[in-house]
Amino acid sequence: MANAIATAASVQGLSRSFGDVQAVEELSLAVPQGTIFGIIGPNGAGKTTTIRILMGILAADAGTINVLGENDPRRIKSRLGYLPEEKGLYKKMQVGELVAWFGELKGMSRRDATDAARKLLAEFDLESRWRDKCDSLSKGMGQKVQIAATLVHDPELVVLDEPFSGLDPINVEMVRDAMLALKARGRTVILCTHIMEQAEQICDALALINRGRVVLDGTLAELTGSGDTLTVEYDGSGADFGGLPGVGRVNDAGNVAELSLSADADPQAILQELLKRVTVRRFDTTTTSLHEVFVRAVRDQGDEPMVDGEGEAA
Repeated sequence: MANAIATAASVQGLSRSFGDVQAVEELSLAVPQGTIFGIIGPNGAGKTTTIRILMGILAADAGTINVLGENDPRRIKSRLGYLPEEKGLYKKMQVGELVAWFGELKGMSRRDATDAARKLLAEFDLESRWRDKCDSLSKGMGQKVQIAATLVHDPELVVLDEPFSGLDPINVEMVRDAMLALKARGRTVILCTHIMEQAEQICDALALINRGRVVLDGTLAELTGSGDTLTVEYDGSGADFGGLPGVGRVNDAGNVAELSLSADADPQAILQELLKRVTVRRFDTTTTSLHEVFVRAVRDQGDEPMVDGEGEAA
């Protein structure tokens, strides 16, 4: 990562435990200003604990933080926007009233907060729901309202913990566009997610976390490299991929498989061998997926990736 790029937020040597559970252990990362930065890992890996410390909601047991030049983010709440993973609306409040109220909590005048709320709800296709009670909303609509409440005061640093939860594909695209618009205006976005495909589509740089530690970080290009993976779409049995020449790990999703290549692998020889075993519908040399990068990194360190749902929610 280029040293010339300013840092919007950073943590150094961060540790935090809850009783006997070590949620975060000597974790360090730096978020470049004006980027979409992914904090990626399975449920329970320490992502939410890390960002709660960054937002000043939790205190660290050890380590230092810096957020927009401050070591105490509570002093700059009006410059921050945070969408927590555990979400909840004030059910009896009207949609427009709630979004504007969050703007006032961040120091906006009532008029400015109302104007900003109307603009955001229109962007999220919710202008017709202005006077509706929050308890009348679907899960996806409620999620968009909460994102609007997070953005209403135009924060410099936005932290979104699992923002796509409950959204259909159209609304996922809408929220993704909102994140890209923030970046285009020089804002910084931290996307916290356990779904690595989402991060691949939108993030400029990432930190991959497992069991409270950063196992890899860098730009997407630095992490995934190029040309050392074969993607195969096929008809047949994934069991037939065993023992292919020049192939290390096989990540088989059923009819689509990623084959990790050794340095001296010959893709054409692999294809010829595959044709003897399965019906090949597509065969491409591609960049390695984040999922595969993550699994390799964890296993290289002698650990096993934490599966979703394992351990405490952190």
